[in-house]
Amino acid sequence: MKWYVVYTKPKWEKRATEQLTRLGVHCYCPMIKKIVERSDRKKKIEVPLFNNYMFVQLAEKDRNKVFLSPGVVRYLFWLGKHAIVKDKEIEIIKEWLDVGDTATEISVMQYQIGQKIKLHSGPFCEQNAIIQDITKTHYVLILESIGYVLKVKHQ
Repeated sequence: MKWYVVYTKPKWEKRATEQLTRLGVHCYCPMIKKIVERSDRKKKIEVPLFNNYMFVQLAEKDRNKVFLSPGVVRYLFWLGKHAIVKDKEIEIIKEWLDVGDTATEISVMQYQIGQKIKLHSGPFCEQNAIIQDITKTHYVLILESIGYVLKVKHQ
């Protein structure tokens, strides 16, 4: 079975995942912990890694099942076809989230914006990336294999 990318209503990623899981659909919504500042305190919350996106693994004939959740808007398309994510790419995301924030080991100071690089450490080891931006506090990399942007904090 293939992993498809589903676009959800804002703030519905977790609820849609829970609803579809109860219906027997194999879902994955990568979550990260984030500290938010309230007026009187700091609070640790869990938020989706990819806003408005979740992954579903199902047979092609069962693709309409996802619309049983009111939070699902549509499937994501790439080049006119349903966007499909490889099992290996889902595993990379899971491993990265299990390892935590070790991506800060990546150093790209000697590189130029637009240059293609291969990461040699961290959870995305051996992945190809394009340097999109270098700021005072972060490096912004585009991971070619999964088509997402990785923001890495300077050490």
